[in-house]
Amino acid sequence: MKLHQIATLAVCLALTACGSSDKKKEKAPEKPVAAAPAPVTIDVAWLDRYEAQLRDAVKGSSFAVERRGDLLVVVAPEKGTFNPDRPSMLLPVTLAPITRMAKLVEADEQAAVMIFGHADSSGDAKANRTLSGERAGAFAAIFRLSGLKHERLLVQGVGADQPRASNDNQQGRADNRRVEMVFGPLSGFDLLLAQYQAPPSAAEPEPAAQLAKAEASEKPKK
Repeated sequence: MKLHQIATLAVCLALTACGSSDKKKEKAPEKPVAAAPAPVTIDVAWLDRYEAQLRDAVKGSSFAVERRGDLLVVVAPEKGTFNPDRPSMLLPVTLAPITRMAKLVEADEQAAVMIFGHADSSGDAKANRTLSGERAGAFAAIFRLSGLKHERLLVQGVGADQPRASNDNQQGRADNRRVEMVFGPLSGFDLLLAQYQAPPSAAEPEPAAQLAKAEASEKPKK
């Protein structure tokens, strides 16, 4: 082979190697990363204003307004709210405060409400869940009659799944039989729902149970 042919072949081999190396260094095109959803923040001024309006709406009733972080919750206990002989029927005395709350939400197109019926753990679980749903539905019927649209109203009976007190005593069971209305801005509806449905922390033991436990620990072991 002549000298110039050898030189030409060497140059070609070098160029081929460089081309292969460059191809190896090329990265595959990166897929576009989807932007994370912006966190929903609840306007404190909105909460303050609505809390005051809700307190005015339920004044003189057995309902209680509670501020739970970003949640505004109106709690309606079973006693004084429902007919003892027809446990899913509202007493007439409750109609005025419920209607005032319904009108408050209906007038604000950016507001929404979640209505949850709750029960204690005694008796049949399926019957308790059904009754809790009927009680929540009784409240929801008044909100709907006031003109609140379905997309701004969530209704659910959760039975004994979310107790607020111990079911081991009579007072605790009475506290658990309730309807809760959660009010919030429509833009943060999903966030509020997730906060409300988060598993509750373990209930603190009753004072009597605490005392018994302390006395037991102080007894000398045999």
